[in-house]
Amino acid sequence: MYIFSMLLTGILVTFYIAKTGYSYYTLPLEQRFYHPRYDWFKPSGLFGQGIGILGTFMILFGVIIYILRKRYGFLKRFIRLKYLLEFHIFLCSLGPILVMFHTTFKFGGIVSIAFWSMVAVVLSGVIGRYIYIQIPRTIEGRALTLHEVKSRQEELFESIRNASRGNDAFLELIIPDPHEKVFFGFNWIKEIQRNQKIRSLLINSGMEIKEVNHLRRLIKEEAKMKSKIGRLAQMQKLFQYWHVAHLPFALILLLIVVIHVAVTLALGYKWIF
Repeated sequence: MYIFSMLLTGILVTFYIAKTGYSYYTLPLEQRFYHPRYDWFKPSGLFGQGIGILGTFMILFGVIIYILRKRYGFLKRFIRLKYLLEFHIFLCSLGPILVMFHTTFKFGGIVSIAFWSMVAVVLSGVIGRYIYIQIPRTIEGRALTLHEVKSRQEELFESIRNASRGNDAFLELIIPDPHEKVFFGFNWIKEIQRNQKIRSLLINSGMEIKEVNHLRRLIKEEAKMKSKIGRLAQMQKLFQYWHVAHLPFALILLLIVVIHVAVTLALGYKWIF
């Protein structure tokens, strides 16, 4: 619900701005001066500059608050890191959209460098989000070590042993095959066959519905944990490489934003102040 509400907000804001300024943004550059609301939508206009300021603030706030929480434990008692990450992604996705409308889609000179850096930051952020969720974490958001993940799998295995009343057929299905070839820790064909066997065993087990549902949840969770164990080392390495790509573009974007704001103020452009 939390993620959906932020996604919906981003879509609605983008749609509203695009619809409101459609007649202006779709005009050729040389004809925009004659648009009746040119002074409103132009980059230095009340609306155009306003959304640029708001978009820049959203990006800076999203970056700063996430760094403070992740590295220095700021607001640790009040918000979990995974929720703040989602908020960071929301701000740093909607913010660039507002900045893009602020430029009125004119990309040239230093602005083009800033724009493509922004695009690289957003795209790498989406990729980073995918990698991030593949790494098992605690409820607070701390990445688990391989030892901790394997310990959790052993706990699940013991729970399945107890819930299945010592049924060896269930246990044989969840013991990993050392000779099994997997892709990113998961063999989908084997997993489908395994689920079919589990379903058949559950039907003929004579257990009550409540026991069957409990055992099914445990087996499903154990399968996910086994998959994560297979991916853990690969995803952690990818996450390290991801930082190499994401951070430089973010720094370039930040530097150009500072230069842009400084030049704007030096030329006397002000908003409502």
